[in-house]
Amino acid sequence: MITKEAKAKAITKLARDKNDVGSPEVQVSILTERIKEVTLHMQNNKHDYMARRGLMQMVGQRKKLLKYLERTDFATYKKTIEALGLRK
Repeated sequence: MITKEAKAKAITKLARDKNDVGSPEVQVSILTERIKEVTLHMQNNKHDYMARRGLMQMVGQRKKLLKYLERTDFATYKKTIEALGLRK
């Protein structure tokens, strides 16, 4: 479970304005933080298959959001990828 502080930090990293919590780049940032936490959990609990399923769902959702962002606004897509340290 992502903490309030980690979520707020992820939101401020890519927010368009101070009230932005739903833009695609912010959603990708939040998902990235959640994926990092579940990945650490999976390293310690290799047989937690429900967590693995949730992780795969989050990765798929992030992939869809990034594909949408790439298709609609390529400059923002590149900025998001670089800010989060993701590879394409």
